Amino acid sequence: MGYGPIEIIVVVFEGYQFTGEILPELKRLVDTGTITIIDGVFVRKDADGSITSQELDELTDDQNARALIDVLERVDALVSDEDIAELANEMEPGTAAALLAFEHTWAKPFQAAIVASGGKLRANVRVPGSVADEVFAAITELDS
Repeated sequence: MGYGPIEIIVVVFEGYQFTGEILPELKRLVDTGTITIIDGVFVRKDADGSITSQELDELTDDQNARALIDVLERVDALVSDEDIAELANEMEPGTAAALLAFEHTWAKPFQAAIVASGGKLRANVRVPGSVADEVFAAITELDS
């Protein structure tokens, strides 16, 4: 069976404040087979604009960041140098960001069932939660 849908997210930390509070939930998602982390990188943009980046599997100096290594099941080098440069260009000085590529592992059996039933997936659209919140709030407001 091939890959399930892959998603890339970017989480920005102002002032390099990665506290590790996201790690328990990320680990739960991996442990339950909901997602598989397949690649990731930390990018830091200093106040002077200089950029440093590290692949997740290279992190060893920060205890919280190092804990991400525990949830990596494979690193497939999906994130390119061009991706990192584009992210760094958009970052404000004095920030850090984690770019995570993960597979929606939960979808693989569903994809297999679609194929087994003779179906073909024609579209897969992801609407960010914040956009859905805005739409439903506007609908609620119109209904009032």
